[in-house]
Amino acid sequence: MDESLKKQILKLLDENRVMSLATLRPDGWPQATTVGFSHEGLTLYFLCGPGSQKAANLAYDDRVSLTIDKDSLQVMQITGLSMAGHAQRITDPAEVARVLPLIMQRYPEQQEFNLPMPKLEDIALYRVTPTVISVLDYSKGFGHAELVKC
Repeated sequence: MDESLKKQILKLLDENRVMSLATLRPDGWPQATTVGFSHEGLTLYFLCGPGSQKAANLAYDDRVSLTIDKDSLQVMQITGLSMAGHAQRITDPAEVARVLPLIMQRYPEQQEFNLPMPKLEDIALYRVTPTVISVLDYSKGFGHAELVKC
């Protein structure tokens, strides 16, 4: 992967903390939801309820597609990421203990309300390993995207 493109990907991941995540339902229909995320390099992490439809979908099929972007006042200033990958639930307590604070740090305003860390039984923590990333940058031309295989 080109180093300047990797820097652009990491910058977009650092600047944003919400993604649209698409999973596959057992009936074959895709389901898109909005989730907060954190990352280490190109690996993304997110939480959901263990009894949620999203968790059920991921237990059925771990393939995901996602987008990360923000609103832009000018069409030709649109930037963002589109990824495909696999989402695995993290069950190792040591890894959960290491990753959960990364997610909580992305939302420092929560500390203002002095909210406790979620209990492990109340969350499902996932790691998304991308297989392909499309980097959108309309400043280089309408619909411009560069594809990176991971």
